Amino acid sequence: MAMYKELLWIFTQLPDDYIVLDTETTGLPDENGLPDIVTLGITVVRNREIAESVEFKTRPQEHIAEEAQSIHGITNEQAAEFKSFDSQWSQMAEYLSDQLIVIHNASFDWPILLDHVVRHGLAMPEIQGVFCSQKAAIPWAQAMNLPCSHRGPSLDTLTKVLGVEDLRAKKGGGIHGAEIDSRQTARIVEVMRLYEFIA
Repeated sequence: MAMYKELLWIFTQLPDDYIVLDTETTGLPDENGLPDIVTLGITVVRNREIAESVEFKTRPQEHIAEEAQSIHGITNEQAAEFKSFDSQWSQMAEYLSDQLIVIHNASFDWPILLDHVVRHGLAMPEIQGVFCSQKAAIPWAQAMNLPCSHRGPSLDTLTKVLGVEDLRAKKGGGIHGAEIDSRQTARIVEVMRLYEFIA
């Protein structure tokens, strides 16, 4: 019998269709403001199944910090060859339009995305809302005595405890990526939705 499944009730209320968004950036927010997006990944979930994943590589205006490079493996030289954010926005916006957007750590990724939209004078499409899978998992993670920061349990922690295939490890090196992390989040969300059926 799955333990504390009632604390995951909110996941059972998610629609069958939604998208998952993730970003890799030049670093963390600091006194100079928010970092730049280097890659933006979107995974499309239809009827609770992954239907498509896509990654947009965007040329940052800021220098990529060494710590960020060690996380996602993208160098400043590589990023300099990427297309600009605004030149790809219409494609990104098409995925976001009229969708519920699931993000693991939405308080990080969502403000950065909105900042880019405003910065480039672009228009955000109408969406259904944003759901933070990390915050939503906090009560259950705490009850299960899992490692849990103020933001909630990490994607790695949930992957391990729920027995979900680790796509980062499969790819090799454990390197983060916006597309692969959005896929991993989609898998985690669907397992948590059905957690009561796990023996």
